Amino acid sequence: MKKQVFIFDTTLRDGEQVPGCQLNTREKIQVAKALEALGVDIIEAGFPISSPGDFQSVVEISKAVSEPIVCALSRAKKEDIDAAGQALEYAKRKRIHTGIGSSDIHIQYKLKTTREKILEQSAAAVRYARKYVDDVEFYAEDAGRADIEFLARMVETVIAAGATVVNVPDTTGYTLPWQFGERIKYIMNHVPNVDKAMISVHCHNDLGLATANSIAGLNKGARQVEVTMNGIGERAGNTSLEEVAMIIKSHPSMEMFTHINTERIFALSRLVSRLMNMPVQPNKAIVGKNAFAHSSGIHQDGFLKHRENYEIIDPKDVGVSASEIILTARSGRHALKYRLENLGYIYTREELTALYERFLRMADERKQIEDEDLQELVQVIELAKAS
Repeated sequence: MKKQVFIFDTTLRDGEQVPGCQLNTREKIQVAKALEALGVDIIEAGFPISSPGDFQSVVEISKAVSEPIVCALSRAKKEDIDAAGQALEYAKRKRIHTGIGSSDIHIQYKLKTTREKILEQSAAAVRYARKYVDDVEFYAEDAGRADIEFLARMVETVIAAGATVVNVPDTTGYTLPWQFGERIKYIMNHVPNVDKAMISVHCHNDLGLATANSIAGLNKGARQVEVTMNGIGERAGNTSLEEVAMIIKSHPSMEMFTHINTERIFALSRLVSRLMNMPVQPNKAIVGKNAFAHSSGIHQDGFLKHRENYEIIDPKDVGVSASEIILTARSGRHALKYRLENLGYIYTREELTALYERFLRMADERKQIEDEDLQELVQVIELAKAS
């Protein structure tokens, strides 16, 4: 039986921490409504105590959406939790996301305390948050580098205190996929009350492994994944929403599903890119402009014979109208013929061979051939035909 993977989107919190990508409240509401239409299960709307503007954004997003859970971030401090609880007053479904460092690096050098005091503060924070909401998520920051036995104790402690979700973050993007998967497996097998809460994964992309680590965590028993649109976020970014959604959709053998309406992915990607003034890299999986573009002659020939020769995803499944055949000096006759026929030009084999030689010279000079270049290219043959 397929198991649901809950999509926790933090584009408006972790994603917005990218320098120069801050949004105003109106823009955040626009993104939140688009995320709701996409089908995300949880929207992390902000960190209310961080600024009056962020507090107000959480208030307004809480009013603007009704289907997703609206989540507010806090540290394991009463004043943070108070701000989160107050900001969520109007949310139809609400969650406070509180937590603290779990690695010895954080405990010793950032928090300057002890493991035992961390456990006490963690439990106290969860119990306090439960005064505001029934749904409390706890994050064990830097869990990727934490002592695994201590991490398991922390998870057990916060579940006993009332946490409904426990977030196991690879905050620094350090772990390898099999290592991260083993961490989730250890928690699932060594925390006696783990069945009383949902385990979540929140991975960063410092080594380019965020999505791989998240999938490894889901494979070992996590049921919530924390993501951002376009993979934006602190430093090298977060796990990419579109990658996780399409991996799960493309691999039925995983026996998982999400409620993401994947046909809305591309439009939301462009919305986030435009509002945050953060271009999507051309080779970005799923949403990059080259994700469904073919320029190699061998690939073009195979694609034109049967799309699935070189595409594992139908572009329409993510909201892209069609794949592209890009003409360069690496393109073959089949691709040139295809693009010319799209413009209404049909030639004999001999005519196409002559045209292809001229095309290669033009492509070497201009690098990429557009429709107007093709119009110029065919003028000689068209004039000859007319005479």
